[in-house]
Amino acid sequence: MGITEDLADALARDAIAAAERLGDDEVISEVSEALGASSTTTQEAYLTAVRVRLAEQRARRLLDERLRRGASA
Repeated sequence: MGITEDLADALARDAIAAAERLGDDEVISEVSEALGASSTTTQEAYLTAVRVRLAEQRARRLLDERLRRGASA
C-alpha cells in the first residue's frame, strides 16, 4: 500500500479500538470528519479501511460461531 493507505489503515485500527474501548462508534465518524476537513483522499482511504476491518471482524465472529456449533453437534 501507499503512504495514504498505510496511515489511514493505522488510524482505522486505532479508531475502531477506541470505539470498542469507549463503547461509542461515533468516534469513527468524528475521526472521519476531521480527516475530511483537510484531506478527502485520506478520509476515503480511512473509511475504506474501517469498512474492511469491521467486515472482517463480523466474518470472523460468524466463522468462530459456526465452528463452535459444529464442534458441539
